[in-house]
Amino acid sequence: MFLRFPRRLFLFNLLGLTFAACQAKKDFEGTLTVGVINYGGGEQIISQYAKFNTYLGEKTNAYIQLEPVFNENRAVERLEARAWSLVFAPPGLAAIAIARYQYVPLFPLIGISNLRSIFVVRKDNPITDLKQLQGQTVALGQLGSATGYYFPLYNLYGTTLADILFAPTPKAALELVAQGKAIACAVSEAELSLYSSQLAPTEFRVLFKDPHYVPLGVVLIGPNIELNRQEFIRKVMSDSPSGLAQEVGYVPNGQVPDYKYMISVVDRVSSISSKLQIKPVRLF
Repeated sequence: MFLRFPRRLFLFNLLGLTFAACQAKKDFEGTLTVGVINYGGGEQIISQYAKFNTYLGEKTNAYIQLEPVFNENRAVERLEARAWSLVFAPPGLAAIAIARYQYVPLFPLIGISNLRSIFVVRKDNPITDLKQLQGQTVALGQLGSATGYYFPLYNLYGTTLADILFAPTPKAALELVAQGKAIACAVSEAELSLYSSQLAPTEFRVLFKDPHYVPLGVVLIGPNIELNRQEFIRKVMSDSPSGLAQEVGYVPNGQVPDYKYMISVVDRVSSISSKLQIKPVRLF
């Protein structure tokens, strides 16, 4: 025995299903791409962000795509392309994103609040002033590093160096000094404390300490996201469980640091960046 439904009821049900499908499609808010620098290149970054991505996707009705990159150079390329919706940015990269690519800071990252850039030499080296680096070889960090790249180049402005060696890590920069391949290197105080004991018997000495504190890194949101949507994402991230925020390293109710000085440092260094591969290196 077959049950027959009135044609009107059948059409009503069909329209209802179509409306529901359209409504579900309408509710889907596209893709949010989360950019992060993964220096070690390990796969643990995926599990670190898994719960956060699930939470953000459920609350925003978006597909969350994590895009780790291995260094600052690649990160700058992604910022220039406006390819990242959200960025977990260290200070140097954050300054570039804010000043050049209209990214907006949302929250501070968890980090060392009194970080400062220093120049380090071997303890037995007799030089006592930055001016004495004139004509010497110096080791710096990679593009985007506040303590290893931007602040030291800012402090060396007006100097001519024989060469600059760009070390992939702070430890590698210290190794260049220990091996005598560079007379000095730029790292942070925390990095010197962490790695100096690993490079024994070489002993190091601080030649110069920048008087300015490096601002904390920040979570940034991209300019391609509509303003109301930006505010909604800000609220979702602000309301996230504290443990979830801590896993990915941001402070939901923290105050965004002042980036004015950091941006001025980046601007000054950018004016000489094209000369860094030409020997001798004239920093003016």
